[in-house]
Amino acid sequence: MNLRGATAIVGLGDTGYFGNSDQTAIALAHKAVAAALDDAGLKRADIDGLVVHIGSPRGADYDQLANALNLRVRFAAQSWSHGRFASTVVMHGAMALMAGLADCVLLVAAFNNSSFGKHGSKTRPTFHESLREGGGPHAELPYAGLAAPVGGAAMATKRYMHKYGVAPEKLAAVPIALRQHAQLNPRAAMRKPMTEADYLASRFVAEPLRVFDCSMIVDAAVAILMTRADRAADCKSKPVFLLGVQGVHGGPDEFIFGQPGLGINQDGVFDYAPDPADQLVFRMAGVGPADIDSLHLYDGFSPQIWWTLERFGFCAVGDAPDFVQDGRIGPGGALPVNTSGGHLSEGHFNGWGQIAETVRQIRGEAGERQIADAQLIQWATTLGDSLIFGADAHGGAA
Repeated sequence: MNLRGATAIVGLGDTGYFGNSDQTAIALAHKAVAAALDDAGLKRADIDGLVVHIGSPRGADYDQLANALNLRVRFAAQSWSHGRFASTVVMHGAMALMAGLADCVLLVAAFNNSSFGKHGSKTRPTFHESLREGGGPHAELPYAGLAAPVGGAAMATKRYMHKYGVAPEKLAAVPIALRQHAQLNPRAAMRKPMTEADYLASRFVAEPLRVFDCSMIVDAAVAILMTRADRAADCKSKPVFLLGVQGVHGGPDEFIFGQPGLGINQDGVFDYAPDPADQLVFRMAGVGPADIDSLHLYDGFSPQIWWTLERFGFCAVGDAPDFVQDGRIGPGGALPVNTSGGHLSEGHFNGWGQIAETVRQIRGEAGERQIADAQLIQWATTLGDSLIFGADAHGGAA
């Protein structure tokens, strides 16, 4: 099964991103789905597939949404409670279409995050993840005082800076660039200008990470409608084609923050160097890093931008702190990154804000932040998963 150009996003709806929406996940989903249907020129009866990113209690389960949204679907799936699976939801939608299990798939993420406590608190729905044998998915080790993802992120950043001789203040370029993008985005939760002086004056959350290095959790909903490419022309909107796909990686050499090398007597490995497994997305799309007009990625913390750039070969390992300087990833830069403001400024919504922004950029609907002639945009994470979207179904292949 070759997914390149076989499926397309034909409908997009979102609610904007709020610190506190005072609305349930289902109410937010209703607004986003209605907007996506209007965007595509489709009706609810056209939807026969449903893939939900994160269910109850943080969001709403697939059966709740199907009932509340008056959908009758013959294919449904739902991702695990953790946040790193926006790409997997898109992949499941594409595979269902290609397998003939559905003709029009709704992908939806809807969360009321503000009704829960902070990460690391018992009132957070994902608190139990930190209690898994071997620790949580972000190197949370409650018995060592690391109850939230920021602890593992801070350790990994400190290790990286030490190994590659990186001055801590170089990290400022990342949140500053993303705030510049967010200032051009009316949907963003955080739009106040930020200078380097503002960044350096901000408090540490877990050294070397400051408050501006940490994403802001928001309430929102994003809904996306996908069809096979041969049906996309029947829809009202300009289609955005899925050209390349690779999944979340796993195994003893895979890590986000609690990677080999942080523990006593563990191996000294520490890098996000590309390997052949990270080139599948490029091979499928028929392009390379140099062809990508904009990179959108999971930025729960500022250094994840460094590591994702390195993992996918946009720069050499250890070079990302220099690569992002001088506005390279900001508005008008050589490689704009997270042009909506990303998790750091638009709001942390598990990658869906970036995927929605990808659709708008390729359609030419991004307003002041529009990248001229955006044709190819990549989504990626530090855990190896990636999607490449394009304006043309044939992508970069000859």
